[in-house]
Amino acid sequence: MPVLRQLPRWAWVGGGVLAFIAGLINAAGYMGFRHQSISNLTGSTTLLGISLGTGDRGEAFHWALSLLAFVFGAMASGAIVQKSTLKLGRPYGVALLLESLLLFAAVPLLQHEWSIGLWLASMACGLQNGMVSAYSGAVFRTTHVSGMFTDLGIYLGHRLRGLEVDILRVRVCLLVIGSFLFGGVAGALLFAHLRERSLLIPAILTGLCGTLYSLYRQRTATQ
Repeated sequence: MPVLRQLPRWAWVGGGVLAFIAGLINAAGYMGFRHQSISNLTGSTTLLGISLGTGDRGEAFHWALSLLAFVFGAMASGAIVQKSTLKLGRPYGVALLLESLLLFAAVPLLQHEWSIGLWLASMACGLQNGMVSAYSGAVFRTTHVSGMFTDLGIYLGHRLRGLEVDILRVRVCLLVIGSFLFGGVAGALLFAHLRERSLLIPAILTGLCGTLYSLYRQRTATQ
C-alpha cells in the first residue's frame, strides 16, 4: 500500500524552480565553448581520470578545479544554511543571492572563453545542491538527476512486487526530473539566441528568489 505524506507548497515550487535552473545551466555549459556539463560530477571525475591517465596536465588541472569548485560551493552552503534538513526560516536567501552573484560573474568570463567562468558556474551549482537537501525524508538533489532516476526505478520495482511505495518520494523524483528536463529545453532555446548570456536568466531567477525569500523571512521574524 502506498505511503502518503505531505510536502508544503513552497518546497514543491522551490524544488521545481531550482531543478529548472540547474537544467538551464547545464544546457548552456554543454552548448558553450568547452561543451561541459556543469553539475555532472560523474562525467567530470571520469574526464579527470582520463586526463591523468593520458598525462594531459592542462585538462587534469581544469577538471580538478571544476570538481573542487563544486565542493567549495557545497561547503559554502553548509556554512550558511548549517542544517541539511529543509525547513522554512533558514537563511536560504543568502545562499540564493550568492549563487546569483556567481552566475552573473561567470557570464563575461564565458563570453571570453575563460574556464574560470565554468568554475564559478560549478561553484554555483554546488551551492544550490548543498542548500536543498531533504524534507520529511524526501531527498532533493536539484542539480543532477541520476539519483532521481535510480530512486524512481527502485520504487517502480517495489510496486511490481506489491511492496509499499512512498508516493511522496515518487512525486519528488518526477518533479525534479521533469523540471530539469524543461530547464534543458529552455536552455537550448535561449542559448541559440543569447549564447553565454543565457546564464543571465538563472542568475536573475536565483537573485529574485533569494530577495523574495529574505524579505519573507525578515517579515515573519518581526511578527
